[in-house]
Order: sequence, then C-alpha cells, then structure tokens
Amino acid sequence: MSTTLPPTGPPLPTAWAADPYANALRTGRGPLFLRRADGWLLPLDVERWCADADAADLSALRRCEGPVVDIGCGPGRLVAALAAHGHRALGIDVSEAAVAHTRRLGGSALRRSVFDQLPDEGRWGTALLLDGNLGIGGDPGALLRRTAALLAPGGLLLAETAPEDVDERVQVRLDDGREPAVPGPPFPWARLGRPALLRYARLCGWRPTDQWEADGRPFVTLRLDRTVRTTSQSADSVNSAAVIRSQFPRNLSGDIPAAGS
Repeated sequence: MSTTLPPTGPPLPTAWAADPYANALRTGRGPLFLRRADGWLLPLDVERWCADADAADLSALRRCEGPVVDIGCGPGRLVAALAAHGHRALGIDVSEAAVAHTRRLGGSALRRSVFDQLPDEGRWGTALLLDGNLGIGGDPGALLRRTAALLAPGGLLLAETAPEDVDERVQVRLDDGREPAVPGPPFPWARLGRPALLRYARLCGWRPTDQWEADGRPFVTLRLDRTVRTTSQSADSVNSAAVIRSQFPRNLSGDIPAAGS
C-alpha cells in the first residue's frame, strides 16, 4: 500500500448516502434521476445495476487484467461477477447501502471516495469506471489522474462513456420523481462522450487501446503509460508495483464466460 497520501479531491458526497439512492438500491428499482438546476433529468438505471452482470458488462470484464478496483461499484454486480470466478476485486462506493449490497452478493467493498486513501495504491491491474462513473467529482482530468495513481504502471482502465458526443460539467441533485420533490444536496457531476474522454485521457498519460459498443453502451479501454508518475506514487512504490504486476494474469478472457455460455 502506498505510504503517500493521495491528492486532495472532492469531499465525500453525502447525496449518495441520501434516502432516494439507498431506497432504490434496497428495492432494486427506480425511478431515480440526476436533476440539473434547469430541470433536465438523467435517468439512472437502477434495475440493471441491481441485476446480474449482463452481456455488455461481461464484454468489459473479459478484458480485465490482474486485481480489479471498481470505482463507484454501486450494488456490486461487477465485483460479484469477478469474485464468483475467483478473481480479486474490490468495490468502492460512498454509499453505505451500496457497500452493504455488494457484500451481500459475496463481493469485497469499502465505503470510500476514490479520492480517499485506498488499499494497494499503485498495484491494481485494472480500474473500472462504468455506469456513468466518469462523472464522479465533476472533474474528468482529476478523476483520470487519481485513477492512474491507483494502478500499476501499464495498468488498464475500462470506461463507459455517454452514447452521445458530450463534454459537460454540471451541478446535479438526486431525484426520485416523487411529488412534492425533496431534493438532496447538489454535487458536481460530469458527462463525457467517447471523443471527450479520449481528449482528457491523452492529456493525463493514458493511451487508448480498444473501443467497442455492446447493447448500445460505448466502452473504451485505456492503457497507463509505464513512464507516468503520479503524486501518490513514490519511486519505491512504482518499482514494487511493476514487480507485482508482472505476476498478474494478463486477462480474464478464459474465465468470464460469454453471456449464454
């Protein structure tokens, strides 16, 4: 585990611990939205999050390498799918309800922000930013740099982008669609399409290696430049991570079955 504190990031967003989100995860269904100040609503796919990993999810999980950290794991379907096939995976989420749900599924999870100190910094093989989690913190550059600090040199990021070409940073609130509305506190969020993600990624030392679409969901894999040094990685931790990563299995393609297999 890195002995250097991670970069300062956004505070733990209490909105994700608020009742609308916790209630949706407990019941396994929405409606649940992110609401902008102008009234625009982004539906959150609670039912899919609370179901088993689907074919689109598995198309990403088969590309994972080594130990996996799922950033914003939600109710834990991805962590559980990896754990069920014997792979080391850790979910992190700011929601107590999400962490509890992940653990009930048999996955490992911690209630942490990605900007908190995390186990094994600089040693993870793969990071996941799926289900809109590129929006975390409302600052894509900061999130990508922080994710780089978690991974071993040459590590892999699997990201899911918005289906449209968008590059948006906004303040949003959780909204469960009930009347009268009881909005939670505002928090920063971002939405990135694939072109925007690739622009930010190149500036942060990531190299795109694959792009695909499954069930209408666009995915990108990014490889961390082996020469990148981050503020939370000392020279010793980078060297140690490189040695440890050499012992990782290269991918999970032989272990995560295709849907229907």
